[in-house]
Amino acid sequence: MEILTENPSLVLPPSIATIGCFDGVHRGHRYLIQQVCEAAVKRGLHTTLITFPIHPRQVMQADYQPQLLSCLPQKTALLKQLQADYCLMLPFTHELSRLSAKEFMNMLHEQFNIQALLIGYDHRFGHNRSEGFQDYCRYGKELGMEIVQAQALIENGISISSSIIRKLLKEGNVKDANHFLGYSYYLDGKVVNGYKVGRTLGFPTANLRPSCPDKLIPEEGVYAVHVYLKEQRFAGMLNIGHRPTLNNGSDLSIEVHILDFNADIYDQSMRIEFVQRIRTEQKFTGLNELIEQLQQDRKEVRKLLLE
Repeated sequence: MEILTENPSLVLPPSIATIGCFDGVHRGHRYLIQQVCEAAVKRGLHTTLITFPIHPRQVMQADYQPQLLSCLPQKTALLKQLQADYCLMLPFTHELSRLSAKEFMNMLHEQFNIQALLIGYDHRFGHNRSEGFQDYCRYGKELGMEIVQAQALIENGISISSSIIRKLLKEGNVKDANHFLGYSYYLDGKVVNGYKVGRTLGFPTANLRPSCPDKLIPEEGVYAVHVYLKEQRFAGMLNIGHRPTLNNGSDLSIEVHILDFNADIYDQSMRIEFVQRIRTEQKFTGLNELIEQLQQDRKEVRKLLLE
């Protein structure tokens, strides 16, 4: 797939396109993109995915704080794995937001050679959000653009969506979130200095500073995770929280104890993939009780990931 940005000289071959934020590029998105590819083959067209470098609500609401499943570099990397021909990164501006659905469709048709548009079952675009699929079909006839309705990916009565996955992650249910994503949810970034208390307890930890500040952090608690350092994978026990037993205050820490590992990795890149939550964060009566619980947590992580 070729990643494109809008520029005056951009000329696309005749294409069928679909539009979306594609946050997380989850199984629902992949099902939609599969439909685009199948429709393109039937019509002898190329495939174009139209998305945005930042979430549209960040343009419309200055104080909006997105909780993304994938920031732009991550989303781009995930999209590149798919079979579509082009991905058009369309800058979302206030001017674009003021276009009607018909004006937006006409721009796609005239400027980007979009001959057909596959629209998600519940997708809305244009400043008039009350318009829907039948309106888009009518505008398409007037513009000479075919409109095709996409099917949702429904599993056990649940339509797979970014909002469902966010809800699961906020509940700490990373196992089901991973199932809907089609891959393990992850955080990546740099290893930074922490409070260095873990090593005094026999559980040295690496503290992660996420590379994407807008990416959703799952619910606080202890997780079994896979840790990637320089393409090597290790088993890890991750804690997300405020470390109440140690009076950590309001600072949220993301720290991982890597099993069977002892090396200085400060300032190195690290990726953490979530497997399963072990328990919620707790406040213990003292350090001895905390150490005893951490030992039990480590046994459970070892059983999940290494045995």
